[in-house]
Amino acid sequence: MTEVFVAGATGMLGGAIVDSLLRRDVRVRALVRPSSKRETVEALADKGVTIAEGSLTDGPERLARSLEGADVAISALQGGEDVVVDGQTALLRAAEKAGVPRLIPSDFAVDLFRLDDGDNVFLDHRRRAHQAFDGTHVQVTSVLNGAFTEVMTAPFLEIVDWDNDTFAYWGDGDQPCDFTTVADTAEYTAEAALDPAVAGRPVRVAGDVLTMKEFHDALQRGSGRRLELRVRGDVGELEAEIRRRRAVATGPADFVALQYVWAMVTGKAKLDPLDNDRYPAVRPTGVAEFARRFAR
Repeated sequence: MTEVFVAGATGMLGGAIVDSLLRRDVRVRALVRPSSKRETVEALADKGVTIAEGSLTDGPERLARSLEGADVAISALQGGEDVVVDGQTALLRAAEKAGVPRLIPSDFAVDLFRLDDGDNVFLDHRRRAHQAFDGTHVQVTSVLNGAFTEVMTAPFLEIVDWDNDTFAYWGDGDQPCDFTTVADTAEYTAEAALDPAVAGRPVRVAGDVLTMKEFHDALQRGSGRRLELRVRGDVGELEAEIRRRRAVATGPADFVALQYVWAMVTGKAKLDPLDNDRYPAVRPTGVAEFARRFAR
């Protein structure tokens, strides 16, 4: 039976990945920090997950012992440079020592490999982690899912305002963009973990591919609500707004959401080609269905 090691299993995406793996009759081992909530850890254990208490800062020898016997290591870690670069590099080195042949890092985004440094500060960190992966015998598979549908409809993206029934977008609204729910991303990740043929290359998947105009229409159809359509500006004006916010920012959170939007509406980070057909067992949730189930 395949055994998969998951770092970040107590998070939203990590927990969904664990559930997807368990549905495929896979043994799952989770790295859990000593400071994690007891009820969260107990819930994992009750599902049959083996708990490996520790941290990515434990040192390569101790971390390697937690990884011994695993066929694949999955990182669903989120955080700053210390987690995404330093933490994932530590995970890779431990995987090398433990003889784990494959790693799925915490990329889960638009096609970060098509971006340049400075285009998106958080995705810069992920590419830096891949620089540390160069030369390793561990085969790395990035799962790239575009944007999380849940995130694209959240207030901080400044696109959908459910309270005021508006939908505002940047650009011409005609560039196809990739949307995938957290649950479907977890399903595709579990499939990729059990697919040795994708070792060493990215897997690109999308639950729905829509322009911003089509995204607006799908949300309206699914939710049954009318969202007034507003154009915030063209791509040049979006770039100017990012520069303005960055100049006065107290941290990346003040401007990085617009950097993600820019990567999508310019088409620079579009996923192509898609690997959906490789995993026909996954029947992803489109945006209209998502809105039907979850929109307020």
